[in-house]
Amino acid sequence: VMKKYYIGSVLSGGGSVPAPKASPATWINMVDDLQKGAMSTRLQIPMMYGIDAVHGHNNAYGATMFPHNIGLGATRDPDLARRIGAATALEVRATGIQYTFAPCVAVCRDPRWGRCYESYSEDPKIVKAMTQIIFGLQGQPPANSTKGVPFIAGQSNVAACAKHFVGDGGTTNGIDENNTVIDYKGLVNIHMTPYFDAIAKGVSTIMVSYSSWNGMKMHANRFLVSEVLKKQLGFKGFVISDWQGIDRITSPPGANYSLSVFDGVGAGIDMVMVPENFTNFITELTSQVKGGLISMTRINDAVRRILTVKFTMGLFEYPMADPSLANHFGSKEHRELAREAVRKSLVLLKNGKSAGKPLLPLDKNAPKILVAGTHPNNLGYQCGGWTIEWQGLSGNSSIGTTILQAIKFAVSPSTEVIYQQNPDANYVKGQGFSYAIVVVGEAPYAEMNGDNLNLTIPLGGGDTIKNVCSSLKCLVILISG
Repeated sequence: VMKKYYIGSVLSGGGSVPAPKASPATWINMVDDLQKGAMSTRLQIPMMYGIDAVHGHNNAYGATMFPHNIGLGATRDPDLARRIGAATALEVRATGIQYTFAPCVAVCRDPRWGRCYESYSEDPKIVKAMTQIIFGLQGQPPANSTKGVPFIAGQSNVAACAKHFVGDGGTTNGIDENNTVIDYKGLVNIHMTPYFDAIAKGVSTIMVSYSSWNGMKMHANRFLVSEVLKKQLGFKGFVISDWQGIDRITSPPGANYSLSVFDGVGAGIDMVMVPENFTNFITELTSQVKGGLISMTRINDAVRRILTVKFTMGLFEYPMADPSLANHFGSKEHRELAREAVRKSLVLLKNGKSAGKPLLPLDKNAPKILVAGTHPNNLGYQCGGWTIEWQGLSGNSSIGTTILQAIKFAVSPSTEVIYQQNPDANYVKGQGFSYAIVVVGEAPYAEMNGDNLNLTIPLGGGDTIKNVCSSLKCLVILISG
């Protein structure tokens, strides 16, 4: 396929892996094999391989998982984001991959949106500050570098992707991929703000949003993609579509594929993500160029931008993976960084009523404590969506420490820790517990599967809180999506 069709880029979608629990070496073999195909073509232009490493290298088993963006935004620590970006880049490179579809710089204005956890904040100033992660992923450009030009420091860094341009966090009722109704000034002041900084930091690529702005699909919006992003903001990297993004210009998706290709490429999309029928796209685009519908000037703009990123990242000099980076994958240093991020991302809602002694810190020497709820003994629930698989998983989906294990590790050896997922109220009363830790929340989800107009605690979490906390001193930990 690489040889025959001159494929310039390949991706892994969420959960698309070379083998279950694949090692870095297995990933490298797959990526290098595809690269050999690309390098055997007439012009020997290397392909770039992309993946959604959105909270660490989250598709890869055994990689370090970091908190999702909403947690990092809560830290108010842009330098922490930068360090996480650098760690993520090393782990992605350790598997032979050179490109991540991150960071998501959406400004989530409605918590009912299924992707709200991929947003750093509802406040554009905080989202803007957290674009510091780009310096971690790509490296820091020299002080005299030209604004808007892509920058990737070397083989320990990856190309980054600011997404989803623009307004994805402002859709009506928080419905994913829906319509963002706002005037141009509001769009610029709220949703476009992080892109000014991402472009200034040398971000290599920008992904277009599935959503619409005032009824017009972003994948067909020539004004915002070509006039504003490329010309006014001076972005010199390449613009990439989302997964089958051009198909969704029409409703239903793919209803008029010729129109989708014409509108999408005409809007200024340079690289088109076609995970399935890529030959249809190649045939259709070639036909429209030969027929004069799409100009060679537009094609040359796309090619120039893609080659600029490939040259900048050193792909022509170093097309193959560097196996010596494997020791960075899931390393002790990166796990410590993840722990720091978790500590800083925790949000304390209320420290009880200080009638004498505050509840926190909890007594490590208590004789007997109760741990309850759906989430303390479920690593997959802790990690959320975009972990090993697109929607996330339940159970021991990767390598890590559950909250229950951490509690057992933190208390004194003489403390008895009892775990009951959903104890009834009578059981709780007569057991002599000093206090309880209840851990509840949402099951993992991603994208539209997380849209929820009903902001309540699911999976019977409310009942567990009631049963336990009606008769015991309680700390409740809420894990939200």
